[in-house]
Amino acid sequence: MLFNDLCSLFTQTVWLCLNAPANPNSKIKIETLAAHKQLSYENLAATWLMGDGWEMLIPAIDHGKKTDLVIADDNTYCRIQIKTIESKNESTEIENKWKGAKIDYVICFSRVGEWGYIMPAFQEGKKRLNAEGHIRFHAHPNNFLKAFKKI
Repeated sequence: MLFNDLCSLFTQTVWLCLNAPANPNSKIKIETLAAHKQLSYENLAATWLMGDGWEMLIPAIDHGKKTDLVIADDNTYCRIQIKTIESKNESTEIENKWKGAKIDYVICFSRVGEWGYIMPAFQEGKKRLNAEGHIRFHAHPNNFLKAFKKI
């Protein structure tokens, strides 16, 4: 099986898990479930970037530094923050929760749509997802990587 096939299978599995209703037999707290879903998006982005040849560094704890992923090649290191929103509205404003942290890029996924945006980390308090300079992608490895190569 090719790596792209594995990425597609992983993507489909993650989308099914993320959009499935909570297990009524599970005693997981709602806050814990939210953290699990967020981590799933971080793993999804990490998988896609590794499939494109990026070295992946995942901080054990990102509290304070606000770094979810660090990617590297021979010459470049990029610190990435992963965000999700519960909206289909691409004009939604995303709140800057990394202010003061050294973040290079923010990748934001819509939990209810199959799209997202890649953007340089901004210093303003809020910014529209579809603001100028933000790159939209369809939530599929090929589309995501095509968008990521534009930054």
